[in-house]
Amino acid sequence: MGHASYPMNSRSSDDNPYNLKKGEVSTGTTIMAVPFDGGVIMGADSRTSTGTYIAVRISDKITQLHDRIWACRSGSAADTQALSDYVRHYLGQLAVETGRAPTVKIAANLMRKLIYENKDNLMAGVIIGGWDPVEGGSVYNIALGGTCIKMPFALGGSGSTYIYGLVDSKFREGMSKEEAEELVKKSISHAMARDGSSGGIIRTVVVTEEKNVKEFIPGNKLPYGP
Repeated sequence: MGHASYPMNSRSSDDNPYNLKKGEVSTGTTIMAVPFDGGVIMGADSRTSTGTYIAVRISDKITQLHDRIWACRSGSAADTQALSDYVRHYLGQLAVETGRAPTVKIAANLMRKLIYENKDNLMAGVIIGGWDPVEGGSVYNIALGGTCIKMPFALGGSGSTYIYGLVDSKFREGMSKEEAEELVKKSISHAMARDGSSGGIIRTVVVTEEKNVKEFIPGNKLPYGP
């Protein structure tokens, strides 16, 4: 997932180029979310790496927070899994207390609050997306320091730097479900081809008012490959 490195000192040695603590995992990813007319599609690769060693080939970086709210995780796997557990718990409590489903905006602000107030101890970049009756399909990007911004689309992780130009040229407001799906799958496959820390398969979740639909594309059937 996203590159995580905590400096041990100001100078890196040849055998520790990322300044990692002993036993610490440095990871990379590509995550993406695009709203469309009636919902949102979330997408991610599946590679978790430790430096140049691929630790997990088929990890799931798209986590459900509530019925129609999902998170794409980048950064430290441990940090983002813990944050997702907290937000899932708080959203469940809120739904019981108020008697209605929480909005995507509430989920994003809960995640933002946790990341911002613990920013010195966390390495977490998260995209929150989903459907609610207030905003329909919406996407919020939460950066490493805790900044939360509603976006027309969101990219994250080490692989995202390779595809901003592609997504800028192809994205437009009011895309259909099929157009958004094609954009997410093509963009992530391009990032996987260029970024050594992204790879494996593509996982997607299409979120609409009626249902969530999960899908994956195997590595030998990507829309684009090296």
